[in-house]
Amino acid sequence: MKTLKMQPVFTLELPIGAEAVIRTIRERIRSSDSLRFAKAAGHCAEFSVDPKEKRFWSPHLSVTLSDTEQGSQLYGRFSPRPEIWTFFMFIYFFMACLIFGGGVLGYCQWFMEQTPWALVLIPVSFIVIALLHLASLVGQSLSHDQMEALRRQLDQSIENVADNS
Repeated sequence: MKTLKMQPVFTLELPIGAEAVIRTIRERIRSSDSLRFAKAAGHCAEFSVDPKEKRFWSPHLSVTLSDTEQGSQLYGRFSPRPEIWTFFMFIYFFMACLIFGGGVLGYCQWFMEQTPWALVLIPVSFIVIALLHLASLVGQSLSHDQMEALRRQLDQSIENVADNS
């Protein structure tokens, strides 16, 4: 069984240069109806789920190409849609601020011989962070079928890439 992790990544070694690979990907995006929700710019490509099939936890696939001595390397990352990822990161950051602020305020309250009620923010924030992480893993498992579909789209766009260069 595969372990779930936030923003799963993979790399592929390709026998030709990054410029030829991204050119092939662009051509296939333009010519294939099954890739109509993909786009490419520079040495990057994005593969998205059909808007009719999007759910709150639907992923997208970001691909970056770089040249290597043997050809090129494709670096792929599955992640939530940018607006969802930004929301999660905001909550993580806010909870980290509450942990720090609760610690400082709780210490000040304790030092001034008051009840250090602010220290309660620390375990509460850790619980929220754990629940967010759990929610992201649940969302990832629920969107596994869409991740596989996005990977198939990528594989279709680079299929026989060495033959087309």
